[in-house]
Amino acid sequence: MKAMILAAGRGERMRPLTDRVPKPLLEVAGKPLIQYHIEALREAGFTELVVNCAHLGEQIAARLGDGRAFGVRIDYSPEPPGALETGGGIRQALPLLGAGAFVVVNGDIWTDYPYRELWREPEGLAHLVLVDNPRHHSGGDFQLSGGKVFAEGNSRLTFSGIGLYRPELFAGAPRGRFPLAPLLRIAMQAGQVTGEHYRGRWMDIGTAQRLAELDRQLRA
Repeated sequence: MKAMILAAGRGERMRPLTDRVPKPLLEVAGKPLIQYHIEALREAGFTELVVNCAHLGEQIAARLGDGRAFGVRIDYSPEPPGALETGGGIRQALPLLGAGAFVVVNGDIWTDYPYRELWREPEGLAHLVLVDNPRHHSGGDFQLSGGKVFAEGNSRLTFSGIGLYRPELFAGAPRGRFPLAPLLRIAMQAGQVTGEHYRGRWMDIGTAQRLAELDRQLRA
């Protein structure tokens, strides 16, 4: 099974840090953010990775190379300026991800989630890892009930940015820029999205302040 790390975002909220360095290469406790994902995925048995890139993407490819230095193989899915958003980025990378289910991880999170839990075929079209709502996203994203994920509900959790998908989720999706959430909501209406509530460590590294906070935590 292959895994994809989403690394094409501009990182507007991280400026000026991301004016010269792409967000996935920002360092935390002496290591680029993306390296934590690569190492965690490798330890879980995912050695064939796909990384999409757009803003300053050449720096990512230069830093990671073909992945051999990290014990993996990395294929790159370059995107045009402005990137293709999550849905469009995954859609474009499908030829690199193969015919079976695959894992996708947002490059701007940090977590100790055990990725080996996702080494399986999803029951439906997708399986999402949900987490407790952080302070900056108190309303959450989706409802989890009976192992199924729903678009609406009173006790919503936050989508962690970690998901297991079948290529069929993107059947009929056009090439180009589009978000992932609308495809997931359609699949949820059909009862085709399962989920789990992960209660371990997780952080959305969307701002320079949160980057600094994670750096302090890991160094401690």
